[in-house]
Order: sequence, then structure tokens, then C-alpha cells
Amino acid sequence: MAEQKTVTLNVTRFDPDTDAAPREQAYTIPFRDDMVVLDALNYIKEHVDGSVTFRWSCRMGVCGSCGMNVNGTPKLTCATFCKEYTTEAIRVEPLANFPVVRDLVVDMTDFMGKLKAVQPWLIRKDEQPVSQGEYRQSPDQLERFRQYSMCINCMLCYAACPVYALSPAFVGPAALALARRYNLDSRDQGEADRHDLVASEEGIWECTFVGECTVVCPKHVDPAAAIQQAKVDTVTKYWKNILMPWMNKPAAVGAKS
Repeated sequence: MAEQKTVTLNVTRFDPDTDAAPREQAYTIPFRDDMVVLDALNYIKEHVDGSVTFRWSCRMGVCGSCGMNVNGTPKLTCATFCKEYTTEAIRVEPLANFPVVRDLVVDMTDFMGKLKAVQPWLIRKDEQPVSQGEYRQSPDQLERFRQYSMCINCMLCYAACPVYALSPAFVGPAALALARRYNLDSRDQGEADRHDLVASEEGIWECTFVGECTVVCPKHVDPAAAIQQAKVDTVTKYWKNILMPWMNKPAAVGAKS
């Protein structure tokens, strides 16, 4: 009979009620070729140590809740196969740059506050009655923002961002990419409402374009590109306001477009 293959996970453990600092605990469990890191953690939870704490939900790379650092890189553990790692043990840690609540669970409060601050929803100044139908878009209009709408709020980009690590006031990649997504939407009229935060020192100008956020993004959102595009747009509009101020004057009542 063939010998049972195993895999070892070195899992960060931290209980704020009993531990002065995080520690590492090794678990060696049966291995399957189709096993992802989340499967391994669930095996540990169900068969070895029920006290191991982590977040997960859909197991399909959609909810974003199972993000962790795997061998030092932010990953969705439901989409990260154990067989990808040839090291003696796979190191599983909580996402970097966030306070740890317990074991592999981080405090999302800062991220959720910044996400809400950029108002990632459609803002309308002159909502038309439902009886007049939908706000239709052409395929080209949809394509302008579609990529940035794929964000699942997994926070991997924040864990990878060296700017957020050094300056926690930074609004951050995901929030700024979602602001860009709505600013590019033909149905939205809220760009001015988002401007002060997006164009602040803690917004797009804090980004130094390292690009790690784009590298780790599991949905290929490319938040680094969204931020750089927003910089270009902000500068362009600034100089247009100075050099061509008449372009921003509201049209006279009754004027024909």
C-alpha cells in the first residue's frame, strides 16, 4: 500500500486573552493533490484542533473572506493549491498591515471605513422617475469601468501595499479603484462628491506606484492603473480650470446644447 502523503502547515496562532504575541504552530495532515490551503485549514479545524480561527465563506473566489498570507504573499486560500509549494512547510499567517483579532482573523474596521468614505455606489443629482425606464449604457460605456467593478473587497492589495504599511491614513488601492469605477460610470454624477478624498494627500497622491496591489489582485482589477489614471484626470482637470475656466461655467437656462 502506498504511503499516505502529508503536508505541514505552520499556522499563526494568537489569542489576545492569553498570548503576549503571535506564535506559530505546526500541523501535519493528510495531503491530496486537489487540496487548497483553505481545505487544509478546514481539515485542521475539523479533525485536529477546533480552536484554530479563520474566515471563509463561498470557497469559490467570490466573497473575498479567506484572504491570508501564504508563504509571505497575500492569497485567497480557497484558490491556492498546496501542491504549488515545494517548501517543507506552508506558512499561513493573517493578512499583513491589519490588527489581528485572533489567529488568522484580522480587524477590517479601517478598510470598511475607507471603503464607505469613497461612496462606492451610484450617486444621482437628478434621479429620473422609474416610469421613464433604465439608465441604458452602450458596451463601450460599460467597458470603461468594467475591470474596476470586479473588486471583491478581499483586502489582499492592502496587505501587499508598502505605502499602507507605512502610512495607515492612505485611503488604499481597493477603495480608490472602486471610486474610479463609479467616476467612470456614465450613470453616476458623484465625482465631485468623491473628489476631495480621492485627490487628497491620503488619496491618490500618497500612492508611489509600486504596483504590488495589482500583482496580488485575484480578480485582475489593476488598482495601480486606476490610481494612476485618476492622477492624470485630476491634473488635467486642474489645468483646464485654470487655462479654460469658461469650460466649467453652467449653461444658461434655456440654452441649446
